[in-house]
Amino acid sequence: MPTVAVYDMTGKKTGEMELNEAVFGIEPNMTVVHAAVKNYLANRRQGTQSTLTRAEVRGGGIKPWRQKGTGRARQGSIRSPQWTHGGIALGPKPRSYNYSLTKKTKRLAMLSALSAKAAAGEIVVIDGLDLGEIKTKTFAGFLGAIEATGKSLVVTPEVRVNVVKSAANIPGVRTTIASTLNVYDILNADKFIIDKAAVEKLQEVYA
Repeated sequence: MPTVAVYDMTGKKTGEMELNEAVFGIEPNMTVVHAAVKNYLANRRQGTQSTLTRAEVRGGGIKPWRQKGTGRARQGSIRSPQWTHGGIALGPKPRSYNYSLTKKTKRLAMLSALSAKAAAGEIVVIDGLDLGEIKTKTFAGFLGAIEATGKSLVVTPEVRVNVVKSAANIPGVRTTIASTLNVYDILNADKFIIDKAAVEKLQEVYA
């Protein structure tokens, strides 16, 4: 059963915590993880790109020259796709890129991501991850104390406004709650900083 060190908000080690092997100790399935990340990024796409077809480009209502007798190729409109300033043939139009994965796939991807972080030693468990006031300097000092110098994902069991607002202006730091955790954010972070109560919440849901 994997174990991790538990720290307080000063960065001092206060003990150790055993992690549930069914959640943090499985063999990561990277094929499923890739599918989950691809799905997350696709669902984030706005899909608002739009080009004008020949029917939508302004002008071109009159035939530029008569059909026969000029020696030139026949043309019906100066807004046809082959003309400069003409419409775009087969260009992108607004669409949705959303698609869904099965519950089983999403569950396995989450367990794989959490297990990969545990195996890499990138999980930092904090006992009582909260601040008494909104203070970016205090939170930055906390991150320095636990040696979280790169991209960090901070996970709390519920929304803690002081933590969210204190971390908002620190580059590379994201905050979330256990119930909205996603595979992409976990893998994108160098340090996975999680409240002890949030660990227990995840183990309740996924064990």
